[in-house]
Amino acid sequence: MEFEPVIGLEIHARISTKTKMFCRCDNDIFDAEPNTHVCETCMGFPGTLPLTNEDAVKKGIKTALALGCEIKEFSKFDRKSYFYPDLPKGFQISQYDRPISEHGKITITLKDGSTKVIRVMRLHLEDDAGKLTHVGDGTLVDLNRAGTPLMEIVSEADMNSVEEASLYARQIQKIVRYVGASDADMEKGMMRFDINVSLRPKGEKKFGTRSECKNLNSFRSLEKALEYEIKRQTELLNAGGKVVQETLGWDDERGVTVSQRSKEEAADYRYFPEPDIPPLVITHEMVEGLRKEIPELPEAKSARYQSELGLSVADSRQLAESMELSDYFEKAFNVSGFPKKTANWVLVELMALLNAKGHTISDCELTPQNLGKLVKMIEDGAITGKMAKEIFPELFECNLEPQKLIDKKGIRVMGNTGELEKICAEIVAKNPQSIADFKAGKERALGALVGQVMGATKGSANPKMVNEILRRLMV
Repeated sequence: MEFEPVIGLEIHARISTKTKMFCRCDNDIFDAEPNTHVCETCMGFPGTLPLTNEDAVKKGIKTALALGCEIKEFSKFDRKSYFYPDLPKGFQISQYDRPISEHGKITITLKDGSTKVIRVMRLHLEDDAGKLTHVGDGTLVDLNRAGTPLMEIVSEADMNSVEEASLYARQIQKIVRYVGASDADMEKGMMRFDINVSLRPKGEKKFGTRSECKNLNSFRSLEKALEYEIKRQTELLNAGGKVVQETLGWDDERGVTVSQRSKEEAADYRYFPEPDIPPLVITHEMVEGLRKEIPELPEAKSARYQSELGLSVADSRQLAESMELSDYFEKAFNVSGFPKKTANWVLVELMALLNAKGHTISDCELTPQNLGKLVKMIEDGAITGKMAKEIFPELFECNLEPQKLIDKKGIRVMGNTGELEKICAEIVAKNPQSIADFKAGKERALGALVGQVMGATKGSANPKMVNEILRRLMV
């Protein structure tokens, strides 16, 4: 029998704040010594009282708005009780029946160019548990992470393939970064996924029995766990077995899911309103003020690059991947005035040098203004593309002003028009077939001749001038 996967995702993103969710401990815990960013409140000492982090609430609202969610005027926190060594309070402070936001949606674009809307059930706020490290003779507990602020973004079960789930997760990561709510750096544990997977016969509307795989910390793990679980459930159902509703873990080394416990229901957590934290009352004015702070989001930016700047779909999406990269491109383009050429230099030449160093655009010392000047000089014919590529590594390393570097190196474009016309005439005379092809409408024949001229001049000729001379000679 042929089955269709039904997938829902719960995404936990750590909110970028100076302090934790309900206390004033430093929230910058990456690489910190274990149990050094803790206090009586986040360790659950008796008699301590939580205090809600206003910045975390505002960043949660901004993210929810960017996801198209409705912001609730009234919401509250609840205690979600369970007992585990990394949860010193014996409960997590979360939101149960009155979350801060509900009913959002985002659009993903699949590899075949089609789009699909994925509904967001809710975004709610909570605090995180600590971290357990299992060693040979026991388990170590680090409570630095306990109490750090989280957004939990819960999708509807609208995804039906690994591709859709991966694209949705990546889109969420881009959005939380764009609004400045989370760095969502999975290598630092700032973003994790729980996946819910069930199968149903193709054409059916009723959901099958689902399993939940928790705490996936990379896109690769997300994709591999989904692939494995879909395969496991398919083989089980085809063999006449039944899927058991349970919570699974992912063994990355073996590439398999591992049963951890039977699936808890809401009643098992014994939710009840958090008595020490007052409800959140969000005014219309506050929501609209935060809405104005939301920047142009990646999908809208990509569409604008295509419609207004004439960039390709691939280039537009790549530039819009991060706000830092798109900002760099726009600053460079504002200087050069040539969007396509600038995009090419950013995405090909600049990124090649950054990748070779293991750096991102945030680490780039070459200013976008200097890159824009270089592109403009190429387009104005002051230097050739070949010359620009030769000096670019030095420009990149030292953030030099292009004109000063060119003057220092004595680089000049061939300025003798008569000499250039002579070279072009010699190339044309040697290539009668290319002339015939060009007259027959084959534009690539011209490109081949331009390449020969550039070779003969060792890249010192102005390509635009070469193009014009060749066209005139071949008429």
